[in-house]
Amino acid sequence: MKVVGVIPARYGSTRFPGKPLAPILGRPMIQWVCERAAKVRGLERLIVATDDERIVDAVRAFGGEAVLTSPGCASGSDRAWEAVKGSSCDVVLNLQGDEPALEPSGVQALLELMERDQEAGLGTLVTPLDRRQEYENPNVVKTVLSDSGRCLYFSRSPVPYLRGKAFGETPLWRHVGVYAFRRPILEAFVGWPRGPLEAAEELEQLRALEHGVFIAAAVTRWPGCAVDTPDDILAAEAYLSSHLPCSSLPTPHSSLP
Repeated sequence: MKVVGVIPARYGSTRFPGKPLAPILGRPMIQWVCERAAKVRGLERLIVATDDERIVDAVRAFGGEAVLTSPGCASGSDRAWEAVKGSSCDVVLNLQGDEPALEPSGVQALLELMERDQEAGLGTLVTPLDRRQEYENPNVVKTVLSDSGRCLYFSRSPVPYLRGKAFGETPLWRHVGVYAFRRPILEAFVGWPRGPLEAAEELEQLRALEHGVFIAAAVTRWPGCAVDTPDDILAAEAYLSSHLPCSSLPTPHSSLP
């Protein structure tokens, strides 16, 4: 199975302009993501797909591969497709450019699932949800799984509804935004219009479910550590400092490339 990894990285984030270049422990965030993703076994290529020359220059400065994509791309999936449409591969691994603490073992489990389950057009990561605060938080995306590990639905609402059940009695799952697309599914996906479910929830993975795509879920214990706003930088630095080996961390005097 030939896998190409793509990290969409948009410069003009509404809440955090220039986010991919934000320094985290002395390195730009996009470098952390690339270095963590490079530890995933079996990737033929790892590409940063961006709309800004400054990000291209930063990625090439630390030895990564970057391509300039259209500023008109509506989503990370559109940007990923633009980056790979001229390449031959079986699976496109769509990673998040704002996850500096990306866990390679979870991504590896997702790729192994795609190797085993040939009926899955799309795979993603989920993690157990064990805090009521997250269950009720609309910014935390929940998913409902079948017995076979297929994703039945994604929602910002608390699903499933716990009628007469104590919290913790029913397995609950949080979505972790990493996707593994079969190449033909990604090509079709970016051409499909938004359906009513995607428009209602503002969750693009619902577009795949609306078109009958089987989405398989790999379970990870990594909950994600996304950087959405400048205030999240301190949390990301604390997570990296406590979870990564000292050899993976820069020296105190390191600087941006």
